[in-house]
Amino acid sequence: MKITKFGGSSLANAKQIKKVFDIVKADPDRKAVVVSAPGKRFATDTKITDNLITLAEQVRDGKNTAKILTIIKERYMNIINDLDLGQIVKAKLETNLQKMVTDSYTSYDHLLNTFKASGEDNNAQLVAAYFQQNGLAAKYISPEKAGLYVSTQDGHTRVLPETYTNLEKLRQIQECIIFPGFFGVSKEKQRVTFSRGGSDITGAILARGLKADLYENFTDVDAIFAANPQIVAQPQKIDHLTYQEMRELSYAGFSVLHHEALRPAIMANIPIRVKNTNRPELPGTLISRTRTDNKYHITGIASSHGFMSISIKKYLMNEEVGFGAKALNIMAEHQLSVEHVPTGIDEISLILRADQFKDKEEEESVLQELKERLAADDISSEKELALLMIVGEGMISTVGTAAKAMTAMANTGVNLKMIDQGSSEISMLFGIAAADEQHAIKALYNTFFKV
Repeated sequence: MKITKFGGSSLANAKQIKKVFDIVKADPDRKAVVVSAPGKRFATDTKITDNLITLAEQVRDGKNTAKILTIIKERYMNIINDLDLGQIVKAKLETNLQKMVTDSYTSYDHLLNTFKASGEDNNAQLVAAYFQQNGLAAKYISPEKAGLYVSTQDGHTRVLPETYTNLEKLRQIQECIIFPGFFGVSKEKQRVTFSRGGSDITGAILARGLKADLYENFTDVDAIFAANPQIVAQPQKIDHLTYQEMRELSYAGFSVLHHEALRPAIMANIPIRVKNTNRPELPGTLISRTRTDNKYHITGIASSHGFMSISIKKYLMNEEVGFGAKALNIMAEHQLSVEHVPTGIDEISLILRADQFKDKEEEESVLQELKERLAADDISSEKELALLMIVGEGMISTVGTAAKAMTAMANTGVNLKMIDQGSSEISMLFGIAAADEQHAIKALYNTFFKV
């Protein structure tokens, strides 16, 4: 059994939906299809989800919603007309949109989640109708009906344990299941969305719940590449990588697969294959618990910017029990998530995403509080940082990886601000100025892959 997820670019218009139909029809093992909202049809296009967020904001603010509602409606109607789906499907869409904008909501979060979820939900209904019309037995199933229950903890949407028991019952359905991605429902029957790109998560949850043999993730690239193809020209394709390698690369900036989608697959040991909707005959990239040997001991290079560091200096800091814990507790009190904590004898640095501060005043207030409560000698911050990561299980048995990486960046004029290696030894993280990000990636790629 295969659970197959299609991303927004794979379902952006009628032409793409026809490709999806052909892919599903070609393999009867594709038991369930997870559907994203329509994505971009061209580079300057707007995703349906972004339009729905705008609509939610306008409803909240009591503004005239006619223009944006028309844009959303026309996008779906174009798909319906191009697929020759007819009046019944049109009427259903009209009803869904009208109900959404006129319903009452307990909070803005409730409203926003409902609006965002409608992108996937309406598209799933359209896809199911097209499959049925063209002779493929298909059935639309909503998260509500399936019992995909979630809760929100610390700002993150988490699946409740009973979900997997509920989803296993879907194995009894004979038709191909068409399931909207990106959201589940709370115990109060309110729709709750995952983070952006969350249809990947839904696909993995269904794969685990239905005890699938393979989770296919169809997108708009031929495979996962060793580096960002927008930075490195024609980078190596990765044929096979492990869950842990993918987890590290996703965190560090690879956007092909949502990093949270890995957990359900890992728990059930379900392999994932990333493929291209536009070239389904290609093998893509396989992700599994173990992999065959890689001729490169580095699997991939990823990066992400928008970080900042807060440096706290205090003489004899190393002799003060709990100093680091106190610093982290202060950050936690302000709901600030710290992602890395490199330390020295008399200095500790807190690495976090800069956009967590609402404004300059809040940042300065937190810095002052840190200095006073920790009795620090000095405190400073640096913005415009990028975190760059090299990942590969081959690093465990290879000597000199850090030296090669640092030499490559030094020869390109990139100044290292931080270096960190996890205990698993399959990844190495470098903090650099955001302005040096592309230069560093090219230098590392040339060093590790052009051999």
